[in-house]
Amino acid sequence: MSLTLETLRHILILERKQGFRNGAVIGGLEKLAARWQESETPPHLRGLLKRLQSYPHLTREERPPAVEEMLDILARRKTENPPPSITSEEKPSITLVETTDLDSPVTEVKGIGPKRAEQLSRLDVETIRDLLYLFPHRYNDFQQMKPIYKLRYGEVVTIAGTIQKTKSRRGRGGQDIVTTVISDGTGTIQATWFNQPYLTKTLRAGRQVVISGEVDEYLGRLVFTSPEWEILAPKLVHTNGIIPVYPLTEGISARWMRRQMKRTVDYWTLRLPDHLPSDVRERRSLLPLDEAIRQIHFPEGQEDLARARRRLSFDDLLLLQLRVLHQRHQWRSRPGRPLPLDQNALQGFLEHLPFTLTGAQHRALQEILEDIQQPEPMNRLLQGDVGSGKTVVALAVMLQVVAAGCQAVLMAPTELLAEQHAHTISRLLDNMKDERRPSRVLLTGSLSKGVRKAAYEAIREGVAEIVIGTHALIQEGVTFHDLALAVIDEQHRFGVAQRASLRQKGHNPHVLVMSATPIPRTLALTLYGDLDISTIDEMPPGRKPVTTRWLAPRERERAYHFLRSQVEESHQAFIICPLVEESEKVEARAAVEEHQRLSDDVFPGLRVGLLHGRMSGQEKDKVMRRFAAGELDILVSTPVVEVGIDIPNATVMLIEGADRFGLAQLHQFRGRVGRGEAPSYCLLLAESPTSEAEERLRAVEGTQDGFALAEKDLEMRGPGEFFGLRQSGLLDLPSIRRAGGLAKLSDVELLKMARQEARRIFQADPDLSQPRHQLLHRWVLRLGWQGEGDLS
Repeated sequence: MSLTLETLRHILILERKQGFRNGAVIGGLEKLAARWQESETPPHLRGLLKRLQSYPHLTREERPPAVEEMLDILARRKTENPPPSITSEEKPSITLVETTDLDSPVTEVKGIGPKRAEQLSRLDVETIRDLLYLFPHRYNDFQQMKPIYKLRYGEVVTIAGTIQKTKSRRGRGGQDIVTTVISDGTGTIQATWFNQPYLTKTLRAGRQVVISGEVDEYLGRLVFTSPEWEILAPKLVHTNGIIPVYPLTEGISARWMRRQMKRTVDYWTLRLPDHLPSDVRERRSLLPLDEAIRQIHFPEGQEDLARARRRLSFDDLLLLQLRVLHQRHQWRSRPGRPLPLDQNALQGFLEHLPFTLTGAQHRALQEILEDIQQPEPMNRLLQGDVGSGKTVVALAVMLQVVAAGCQAVLMAPTELLAEQHAHTISRLLDNMKDERRPSRVLLTGSLSKGVRKAAYEAIREGVAEIVIGTHALIQEGVTFHDLALAVIDEQHRFGVAQRASLRQKGHNPHVLVMSATPIPRTLALTLYGDLDISTIDEMPPGRKPVTTRWLAPRERERAYHFLRSQVEESHQAFIICPLVEESEKVEARAAVEEHQRLSDDVFPGLRVGLLHGRMSGQEKDKVMRRFAAGELDILVSTPVVEVGIDIPNATVMLIEGADRFGLAQLHQFRGRVGRGEAPSYCLLLAESPTSEAEERLRAVEGTQDGFALAEKDLEMRGPGEFFGLRQSGLLDLPSIRRAGGLAKLSDVELLKMARQEARRIFQADPDLSQPRHQLLHRWVLRLGWQGEGDLS
């Protein structure tokens, strides 16, 4: 098997980057010459062969021009007769087992046996490719070497010196403590390690070492505590430059991981095919994949690290865009049913509303109505803040479907929310004339057998024109007469299979998904790129902002006093607790115990109710009805109250453990109050918030804008936790799923760039069948993202 010129070029570039130490290949460049000689060497390559053979005998000063000369020869040869690019089947011969490739088990890597492989599997590393994509989750920058006499407390530095003495002693609790004194001629400093007695043999007096870490202080003296160290050598891995810090697991040390990753990266990146077409790399000034992988693991500088991050982030965002474009194409290629617009029915509904639609509601409604008149099925997302009026827009569209002689369905994630929708829709339709009122059916899991059977029949026969329900709608027994529109509320709470099941109840029905959690613009362009998006970014007139205050634990009694004063003015209040029952592992106020305490000790004269997710549907319904009817003054609840309850008389939302909730969830809680005429308040109680939690609380306190909070939430928590996307598998990408991820969906420019390139590729080759896209196609297939999907 011969060595390709492209592989040799990469090796020479690596040799240059490593300082001409003859270490780019195991055994040195002369090893390449020896292996090359095993086959018949073409005449035009014999000059290169001689230069490789003589390379180890050159001085350090002679090596740089020799490498540049060989690179010039390769460049000329490439211009005269371009060699074929490396593919995943064309494996270079350098010390490589022919049957081994990047998708082989990690045990094929030298130094990794079955036991190590088992340990690595806990880090989701199964193959060689997985190991290459196990990126550092942070870095220690030791680029600045300092003399000991200039050290300052708290700085992270690297020093080099000679060991004066090393000793070991047994500390309290039986742990071994090793101390070493290092001198560099300008001063001395002590370094200490714990439970590593073997260091006394390694760190012997007279040896030269490099120490890296944070300068600590002990008894008034500067010291190092458990620093990184290496014996001084020409090639340092643990203490020189920008040092990677990898995710670890039991049995794997940081030093072993770094050594193993260095060997793996140096060897296997030379065999790493680049799936990105060269014209895309050149047009967008992106690093080749092998170089990006090398620099992300062992960057030569901060600029190199930034360029590596940019390339690998681009890869992930490009894959996202290719996926959503594929899904959009799949959906739009299906035959749909255009529905006629009945202006009289629409005008009659709007005229009988007890309010006037906002400009944003009108705009969203027109976009949706235009969609359902098209011959391909609609796939649209309607997003808007809490209380912005999405339900009335959806109802206006459902009435158009009914006017066309078809059925419409609205599916909600909980019985509480389904019942709330049913109540809202009935209230809005009560203002219409009798002949215009469509028949409705509510279908939930808690219905009695007889009522459920009657609902099934009404849906099957088409008597039920508007159907509202929960997961019960997608049961096998539910058959629609002619379903033309499926509305899915709080869509992120449903799984892909559940949404698909509802769609299958009709023949390619129009689909409208709704979200009361505003979706950040960047997330909408990526994960929701296959949907058209309508946004209601305007609140109905008269909706008062909710005064929000972050309170310290010592202010709890003050909050209780304020809550009581609101009840005395005939208003109601919510108190949210993070847990249902007390937990030994988590210190948070539990709803059950808190309800008992508040009822007995704090508000003995008030009517205090309890609502949590472990209650049956009937129990929840009973509590909710009592609260809505004004029979309860205070409702103590878990986060189940986040959606589904509309109590205009509630004016106070008190959130215990507010630091435990995300921004979007806090904003949802706040949206439960401020729905009536009276001023409303949201009180955030946090026991001992972290700095990140404090940032969230300040953000909620500072703005009522749900879209601004959504952007902040995405920035702070990352895409993996936003809407639980990591668990849903939507972000199962090489760099996003590794160590917290590289791709930042807040990077709008990179996202736009990836979207443009994905469109260019997709328009030219939607199936990625062209030869230049073969590696890209395999990349997509490897991640299991080919075929139909559902992001809606």
